[in-house]
Formats: sequence, C-alpha cells, structure tokens
Amino acid sequence: MTAAVESLPLFPLSTVLVPGASLSLRVFEPRYLDLVRDCGRSGRGFGICLILEGEEVGAPALPAAVGTEAGIEDFDRGPDGLLRLAVRGGRRFQVQRMRVRDNGLVVADVVWRADDPAAPPRPEHALLVELLRRILERAAGAQVARIPEARFADAAWVGWRLSELLPLREAERQALLQEDDPDARLQRLLEHVA
Repeated sequence: MTAAVESLPLFPLSTVLVPGASLSLRVFEPRYLDLVRDCGRSGRGFGICLILEGEEVGAPALPAAVGTEAGIEDFDRGPDGLLRLAVRGGRRFQVQRMRVRDNGLVVADVVWRADDPAAPPRPEHALLVELLRRILERAAGAQVARIPEARFADAAWVGWRLSELLPLREAERQALLQEDDPDARLQRLLEHVA
C-alpha cells in the first residue's frame, strides 16, 4: 500500500521542532504572512524543517527531508508590530518533492511518518525517565504533578520531551527526529547524557 502524498507549506528554521514541543515564531516576511493566512483559512498546519543550507530570511533555504507539522495554537502582535505565533509540533513527515512558489514560499509533497508505537521505556532507560522528571520539576515546579503518570510510562513521550529540553546541537535533534524507533531514540539520548 502506497502512502498518500499531501501538499504542505514549509517554514524552514535553524531549529528543530519535535512532536509535542512548543515554539514561538516571529513572522514578518510576506511569504510567511501568506502561509499563516492560508493556514488560518484552511485550519491546517505547516511544516517546520531544519535548514541544511541557507538562511531563515531571504532566498529560499534548503530544508531537511524530515520535519514536523506545526499547528498554530495562538497568535498576537508583538510590541515591535510583528506577528508572533505560538505553535506546537504534531506529526512527522518525509519530504518527497519540493517546489518554490513565486513569493518564495517552499511547498513540499510529503508523506506522514508512522506514529510512534505505545510502549513503556525499557529498564535500561529508567535513568532518562528520572532525568526528565527532574528537568520538569525545575522548569515547571508544582505543575509536574499535573502530568499524568502514564506519560512517564510512554517511551515515545519521554524521548520527545528530552529531545526538546536537553541542550543538544540541532543536528543531534534532527537525527532524533528522523529515528522511527522510540527505544533507539532513548538509547541515543542515553549515550548523550552518559
């Protein structure tokens, strides 16, 4: 069975968005203002990919072939008058083909990567679960108690949160994004912190 191909506008960045992570964006280029307007009309998200070559501003950059769908959660105008977006990472995708519109917006034909299977972390990854709890306690304090215990028993969720919160190079974060096996993702993270 062949995966369905969908068209998705891309917002290449010098950072990686992982599933479940939040990100704040300042939008000022006309091509991205058009993207936000189109997403608002359609109710769909857009893709965020790590820039492999080029810059965030100016000529279209060459994005990585694996990215994350970004859903717009909130928006407002900043004190500088620029549009600010709060987005959250959703599904991962694989770029099949790209084209550049007249306004410089990169649009990709993508297939969605499989969702992570639900499975508990392996015993050898228990250290990572404890590390995540401590990071969240420092960052969120009492709010950690509101995180359902089942989340910490989900290898994929633990891996994505650590991928989001640990001080990793973007190339390392991209490698984690491209990894389809939650246990292999946790093992890479364990090697990073060990």
